[in-house]
Amino acid sequence: MTDQEQILSLRSELHRHNYNYYVKNAPTISDREFDEKMHLLMQLEERHPELYDANSPSQRVGSDLNHEFTQVRHRYPMLSLANTYNRDDVQAFYDRVSQGLGGEAFEVCCELKFDGLSISLIYEHGRLVRAVTRGDGEQGDDVTANVKTIRSIPLILNGSGWPDSFEIRGEVLMPWQSFEDLNRQRELAEEPLFANPRNAASGTLKSKNSAVVAQRRLDAYFYYLLGTELPTDKHYDNLQRVASWGFKVSDAMRTVGTLEEVMDYIDYWDHERSHLPVATDGIVLKVNSVEQQQRLGYTAKTPRWAIAYKFQAERALTRLNEVTYQVGRTGAITPVANMEPVLLSGTIVKRASLHNEDYIRALDLHVGDMVYVEKAGEIIPQVVGKQMEGSGAAVTFPKTCPECGTPLVRYEGEAAHYCPNDSACPPQIKGRIEHFISRDAMNIDSLGPETVADYYGRGLIHNVADLYELTVADITGGNTSRERSAQRVVDGIAASRRVPFERVLYALGIRFVGKVTAKQIARHFGSLDALLAALPPGSPPGKIGTEAPRSGELEGVAGVGEVIAQSVRAYFAQDANMEIVNRLRGYGLQMEIGVKSEELGVRSEALAGQGIVISGTFARHSREEYKEIIEACGGKNVSSISSKTSFILAGDNMGPSKQEKARQLGIPLVSEAEFLDMIGERNETNENENENQNENENENQNQNKNENENQTNAAPQQLTLFD
Repeated sequence: MTDQEQILSLRSELHRHNYNYYVKNAPTISDREFDEKMHLLMQLEERHPELYDANSPSQRVGSDLNHEFTQVRHRYPMLSLANTYNRDDVQAFYDRVSQGLGGEAFEVCCELKFDGLSISLIYEHGRLVRAVTRGDGEQGDDVTANVKTIRSIPLILNGSGWPDSFEIRGEVLMPWQSFEDLNRQRELAEEPLFANPRNAASGTLKSKNSAVVAQRRLDAYFYYLLGTELPTDKHYDNLQRVASWGFKVSDAMRTVGTLEEVMDYIDYWDHERSHLPVATDGIVLKVNSVEQQQRLGYTAKTPRWAIAYKFQAERALTRLNEVTYQVGRTGAITPVANMEPVLLSGTIVKRASLHNEDYIRALDLHVGDMVYVEKAGEIIPQVVGKQMEGSGAAVTFPKTCPECGTPLVRYEGEAAHYCPNDSACPPQIKGRIEHFISRDAMNIDSLGPETVADYYGRGLIHNVADLYELTVADITGGNTSRERSAQRVVDGIAASRRVPFERVLYALGIRFVGKVTAKQIARHFGSLDALLAALPPGSPPGKIGTEAPRSGELEGVAGVGEVIAQSVRAYFAQDANMEIVNRLRGYGLQMEIGVKSEELGVRSEALAGQGIVISGTFARHSREEYKEIIEACGGKNVSSISSKTSFILAGDNMGPSKQEKARQLGIPLVSEAEFLDMIGERNETNENENENQNENENENQNQNKNENENQTNAAPQQLTLFD
């Protein structure tokens, strides 16, 4: 047998043993025999690097390289489920389905609701090609390298009959035993403990070191198959097929035909779930027929053919020792109950949320009270009542900020109290800076909360504009061993000057202005100057909820109501905020929307019939703008490289995996300057910038930064799930 034949044979055999051990729980060889075969395979692969296979069993050990996560758009949006704790709602759901189907008979598939991290896997030609987290439902993080270390997930499918291309949804979990072992190790190392298995699984899967992921023994269960060529019309039958391909599917799944059988299933698992090796927090009910699912359709946020019944949260009784108060980046004051430690849903709880002043008053809390604590959604502890009153003083909400002493305010229509001293209250300042550098805002990934706290404590920064004055010397403080990391910080801050205007607007942290609203405002006005011109002259720096002059134009922006409009006016009416904004403008941040495709003067058919993949970052336009340009020129945006791809619009920091696939398929890489020439937008300055970027391409590849890959295929009719 040649080395190549032996490598292929060992890979096949080890895939089979992984499946037997981690999915079927029925190993056929000893651990020692498995390890010996794996060791032999790794020796042979090291001897023959030309036979490298990303899906080899040897790759499950993970890498100690530092991975950054690419944002990938879901082809099928991962919608949330309607939740209920009430059995009457389950009956109402059943009745709505019956009515929606015109009285037609239907089955319900009953499943356990696993408490982990939602994951979406893409398989092509029987091989795993991508794993993406739920994210915001529209796009998530590409965690393929980490998912490959989870041994219950098949890298290459078993059996036959699977579609050539499909997507499967599931839940990544940390079993109770793995969770307890991990926390025991962290306790010995004097590291913070994970609160529960879900947090541990989420934190592990987002680790930048896949070798760490491999060590923590995650598991995964799968619950939904998507694609244009499903094996059958029955959801349950599809999952049985999925199990035969090598996926772990819960054997607790049942199909029932009556509401009484649904309730029996809920009753059984409400008690029996405590014996499971993984955490669950409820039951999911789905109409079994895919065709009936499609007929029932969706609301704006949830499918009409599925519902989640949540188990009642476990409750514990403990003593309230004191109430402390936290200040968020918006100035919101959050009261926190500090209690005697108590075991709740498998974890030790010492602190719990008290929400706001009204909540505290309703509970009539006193220091020393014996209080009931639950976990909202079995994750966030909260005080829900008390058994007996303690002998201590009544809990009263503070009148001044616990951090800076400023008198608190409560805006009309809001339950929370706020510290209005947003220019000098330390937690607010640090919180706003942390928001400013976050991924969805300026995406300065070389900085983090601890670094921000350090710089603030050392007096290097007092607001977000100060970031752009930082130098390597400032950061190192004369410590030459820190020069390399300091240079990365300075470079990351400099690169953020290219972030588009809509994200700059979001990064400012205007209260109530999320990233979607910021995009709507930015696109409506086009520039900061136009936005400021629409604000009434001489607007007082008033408070949200007070009567303020109205221009009317802000309220005309999609998604902007009176409260948001007043918040925007109040923000820009403050001199301190305008000073920061003007400084940011002076440092070169984008204060207007990039050039629209229709303004380019390009030929409308310049890219007719061409399928184009966009990868990397660009100087002249944002990725979203290039998508618009491609469509305006008759081209089609495609998400992944195939033999049908016409070319790749390759920017800075294009991922090495895409470059390698393009090389294998002979797909040309087109630089930003070349692309602008193709569509007729000639700009010498831009071409020179791109030439300089291309000279640094190899160096940038080695830094292994995000490709920021977005899928832009139109979603097929079947949309799904799940949170």
